[in-house]
Parts: sequence; structure tokens; C-alpha cells
Amino acid sequence: MINANIVFSLSGFNDTTTRHRVTLFSLTLLCYAVICFVNVALIITIILDEKLHQTMYIFICNLCTNSLYGTAAFYPKFLFDLLSNTNVISYTGCMLQVFVIYTYVAIDFVILTVMAYDRFVAICRPLQYHSVMTKHRVVLLMCYSSLVPLFGQIVVMIMTSKIELCGTHIEKLYCENWSIIKLSCSPLTTNNIVGLMLIFFYFSHDLFVFCSYVLLVKSALKSRDNWSKFMQTCVPNLLCLLNVTVVLFFDLMYARYGSASMSQSVRNFMAIQFLMIPPILNPIIYGLILSQVRCSFLKLCRYSRQVKGLG
Repeated sequence: MINANIVFSLSGFNDTTTRHRVTLFSLTLLCYAVICFVNVALIITIILDEKLHQTMYIFICNLCTNSLYGTAAFYPKFLFDLLSNTNVISYTGCMLQVFVIYTYVAIDFVILTVMAYDRFVAICRPLQYHSVMTKHRVVLLMCYSSLVPLFGQIVVMIMTSKIELCGTHIEKLYCENWSIIKLSCSPLTTNNIVGLMLIFFYFSHDLFVFCSYVLLVKSALKSRDNWSKFMQTCVPNLLCLLNVTVVLFFDLMYARYGSASMSQSVRNFMAIQFLMIPPILNPIIYGLILSQVRCSFLKLCRYSRQVKGLG
């Protein structure tokens, strides 16, 4: 790699960040602890309860695992930077951070789309559900939700690694692809086109979900049972997808068209919101709205208390 010896400085850290270093460290650590707790709690609940060993809950488990994967690329490094006087990152570390964060976001999008497809089959074609959502198809959908984003990001990373850079200051709290491209010595039309194509590809999943939900609502209105299923299992999926879409849309708009006159604190929040809001809200939404998950979690808590009491 032509830039292997470069060390980037993260200029998202300003005087305010430095002044409130201890407070920010405490709040960030608390936020990361909450993310880890709610996601791990949901994963363990699904794994331990055999009643939850169903397609929908397997996808929810994947969603929570992906949240742990994506946030692990940001929070430990950010916490270390809050305690350090020099906020730098190596070229290799920067590229790895970009790869993990971008694949995390892309996988989130695809998993939520796959879950919408699963609910569409369950409500609109209930008699054919088990013949359509076979183990083989579930494995294929899981591979699709992981391998397609990984392949797309590998292509982007190969293209980015060939860029000759004329700067080392990244105007964020972490590394991201657009910030690296802006440091290029020359315009990169091809990289921008590929990036826009990938953005369009992932946001087109929203269009698929919207169309499927129109059909779902039509089907759900035909019977009280279908409407109950829709409210129980589809609403959480829709809320999570809207959550991820809105948060990511604001981040993309800020990265490309954000005003330099905006305060650094606001820009920092805009930059990390998709690493903070969806990983916390997604498992909480599913845990609260899905009665089976909620009951299983409460049962697990009661059992653990009983075990402690016997000990």
C-alpha cells in the first residue's frame, strides 16, 4: 500500500472535548456498556429459549451480533482517545475501522430487509411459510445479508487503498471512507460513482420493504389474527428500519454537504449517532414489543435470581 506509513490525526477532538474529557469518557463508557448489555441479553435470551429458535428470532440474533461487531470498531478506540493527549490512528488501523463500520451499517440494512421478507411470507402466505422459509433458504438469506455487504466493502477498500493522499487530518472522531477520499491528491470520480452506486443499492432495500409493507397492510386488514401478527412482528421491524435509515441519511448528508460553520460538538454528534442510537434502540424495540422475547427474558431473570438465592 502506497500510504502504509501514514499516521492520521483525528481533528474531531476540540477544546470542548478536551475540557470535558472525564465526563465524556464516563458517558461514552456508560453508553457502550448499555449497548453491550441490551444486545448480549437479547442474544442469550434467544439462544437459551428453544421456543425462540425460529427464523425471525435468528435474524434478530444476527442483528444484535452485528451491533456488537460494528460498535467494537469505534467505542474502544474512542475511549482510548479520550484518555490520550494525541488523537492519532495508523493507516492500517484506519482502514480496518472504515471496513468494520461500513460493513456493520450495510449488514444492518440487509438483515432488516430480509426480516421484512420473512414477515411478508408469514402473513401473506401463511400456509406456504414452512415450504418457502426452509432451513436452506434461511441459510442463503443469512449468507446474503453478510457476504454481499462484505464483498461490496472489500471492493471499496481496494479502490481506497490505491489513492495517493496529500493530507493526514481526518475531520471526525473516527475514520470513514469519505474523509479519506477528501484527502486525495486528485479528484476521484470513479470512487465517488462506486460509492453512490452502493448507497443507492442499500437504500433501494427501503423501497423493497415499503412495497412489501403495502401488501402486508392489505393482507393484515383482512383478518384480526393477521392484524395482530402485523402489529406484533412487523411494527418493530419497521421502526428499526426507519431508525437506521433516518440516522444514516443524516450522517451521509452531513458528511457530504455539512456546513463548516456548524459547531464541532454538533458535527461530532451527527457523526456518531448511527453508532449510538440504532445499537441501543433496536434490541430494546424488539425486546419490549415482541411478547415472546419479553416473557423469555423475564423468565431468564427470575431463574437467575433463584439460582443466586440457592447459592
